[in-house]
Amino acid sequence: MIVLKSNKMYLPFFSILIYMFACSWIPAPIEGARILAVEPVGGKSQWNYMNGVLRALVDKGHNVTVFTPFPEGNRENYTEVSTSTEAMQFLAQDLNDMMDKFGDPLKIIGLVSEMSRDMCDVVYENSKMIEILANKRTDFDIVLIEPVFSDCVTYVAVKLNLPLIYVYPVPTMDIRERSFTGHLSNPAVVSFNLASFGVPKTFFQRTANVALLIYTTAVSKINDLILKYKEPRDYDLYASIPPSLIFVNRHFTMEPASPVQSNVVEIGGIHLKAAKKLPKDLLEFIEQSPNGVVYFTFGSTVRMGSLPDSTKKAFMDALAQIPQRVLWKYEDDIENLPKNVMIKKWLPQREILLHPNVKLFISHGGISGLYEAIDAGVPVLGFPLFGDQPKNVDSLVNAGMAISMNILSVKKDEFLKNVLELLNNKKYMKNAKTAQKIFRDRPMSPASLVVYWTEYVLRHKGAPHLTSHAINLPWYQYYLLDLITLILVFIFVVFFVSYRIFKSVSKYFSIFSRNIKSKSE
Repeated sequence: MIVLKSNKMYLPFFSILIYMFACSWIPAPIEGARILAVEPVGGKSQWNYMNGVLRALVDKGHNVTVFTPFPEGNRENYTEVSTSTEAMQFLAQDLNDMMDKFGDPLKIIGLVSEMSRDMCDVVYENSKMIEILANKRTDFDIVLIEPVFSDCVTYVAVKLNLPLIYVYPVPTMDIRERSFTGHLSNPAVVSFNLASFGVPKTFFQRTANVALLIYTTAVSKINDLILKYKEPRDYDLYASIPPSLIFVNRHFTMEPASPVQSNVVEIGGIHLKAAKKLPKDLLEFIEQSPNGVVYFTFGSTVRMGSLPDSTKKAFMDALAQIPQRVLWKYEDDIENLPKNVMIKKWLPQREILLHPNVKLFISHGGISGLYEAIDAGVPVLGFPLFGDQPKNVDSLVNAGMAISMNILSVKKDEFLKNVLELLNNKKYMKNAKTAQKIFRDRPMSPASLVVYWTEYVLRHKGAPHLTSHAINLPWYQYYLLDLITLILVFIFVVFFVSYRIFKSVSKYFSIFSRNIKSKSE
């Protein structure tokens, strides 16, 4: 009994030791970091992604100042600087104009190099940014920015001597990956963002993938050098820096699994918010549809009214023949609208897709909307228009929850056939629900990942240990061209020396043979 009592005396001491040991493994929280964020791109989808990242940080108590083309109003710990009047915005554009500009992936790269510098100019010529950059002592701790196809975005971090985090709104980094991480994904297995396929399965697709990667890399670098020479800017005088971290809009329900570098964090779906209540008229329309509802939208970039009349007629004639009701985001009035179709200029997409009576999503293939469809477990009929949209839709086709169509050649009968196939064949809904389960099964939410890794970079002074040594290698060393050259030279020397020896020996034996023959005679 005496021994037992003495053991009890030490229990509090051991408890304190265990508590101290456990707490030593818990990282110290970063309180109230001052974050400077910049969204240079005037696309609503890009802003929704950046906004999701910033919302997670603000909710955790960090102070955010953001330059944005889509101001929504200040709130506690959150200050906006509007660039809406100067920024190049992509909203409600004409379909034909957008297809002419961005429909050909070979033309896009030349265009976006110049556009990227224009976007940087808008930000750096803003009076508030000029004031921030002029201060000798910065009020900020870290910079978050969406990278464009120019190194100009790093200027603000270089000038302020702050860690840099890229907020990348698409799943793969393509030609920028090497400069961001030091590495480049294998084009035999990872599709280029502008490719029309989710996975390069065939020899032709692998060849096209490699060719597209080489071409766009060369054109991008050449255009950047030309622009720096013809239209020099102050930010061109500063060497670019690699980011400490990259948040990519990726999840393996959308992007096939591939190697991920240490400074890359996947946060696909960060823009998703908790659903609100549907407006009464929409709720009644959906719930009073005995056969379910089809939701139809091409997002915020393209104006649905700019579609060719023949295409709109094909859509209406086909939708009039299905038993389901249709919610169609359409900006203008339509004559002879089918009775089962409701049109509105704006629709709460997230809330609509989450309603269990919604059976199909007809979409242009924007990644934000597709993540919402995956999270809701709804099959997709895709009409990819440009950019990464063909690849996005094809990824869901590979997952067995989508069908892809060409908007420029759509006919009523083919459209109706695919709509009915997606509605009536249960495999598409089953696969969509499977994708939903995979998408939601995560050890940490995207918001938690954003907070943890941003604070991690702050705790470790930019976390340079996350960046691969490959970032320091010249391209010829990274691709082992120097070693390959040495091996080829060595092989050449061996063959050359062997050839000379063989020739000398042959000559010697030839002379020796002739001498023997002459003596015998």
